[in-house]
Amino acid sequence: MARIGEVERYTSETSIEISINLDGSGNTQIDTGIGFFDHMLDGFARHGLFDLTVKVDGDLQVDDHHTIEDTGIVLGQAIARAAGNKKGIARYGSRIIPMDETLVLCAVDLCGRPYFSWNAEFQGEKMGGMSTQMVKEFFYAVSYSAMMNLHLKVLTPGNDHHMCEAMFKAFGKALDMATAKDPRITDVLSTKGSI
Repeated sequence: MARIGEVERYTSETSIEISINLDGSGNTQIDTGIGFFDHMLDGFARHGLFDLTVKVDGDLQVDDHHTIEDTGIVLGQAIARAAGNKKGIARYGSRIIPMDETLVLCAVDLCGRPYFSWNAEFQGEKMGGMSTQMVKEFFYAVSYSAMMNLHLKVLTPGNDHHMCEAMFKAFGKALDMATAKDPRITDVLSTKGSI
């Protein structure tokens, strides 16, 4: 059976519906109202080979903060729901992704304990219609709502677009590795017996 997580969240600031299939093939339908953010989420799903549907109606007349942060919260919840009890999965995943002159590392542990570590610095204030400050806020929200340990490091900085795109793609590849089924793992991969 496909591992699918579906979550809806409605507040006075945003209305969000997300579905993710961890066993997909990279098909996407994404509309957040922020073109650049849509492009990043598409890269995440296509390179992670997840089927991802995202529909967001946010208060973009204010700014992009609520839309992007709340999308991170709901995406994290959908990932956690899709991963289920985590029996039989690799649990850990990591990837180093080059994007032209930039190089980005992402490491994931689906341990049930949220932690976020970040080492990146952007030069500009925006990429398209997306604030560069919101990249960190998005990944923070995903890590905590998915109850995952997430590390993102820019090893070689450069163009803001390239760094951001490498982050989303590296996260997709690392999450795909962490959620991959391994026939040698019959329970959860933990000395505790649960995660």
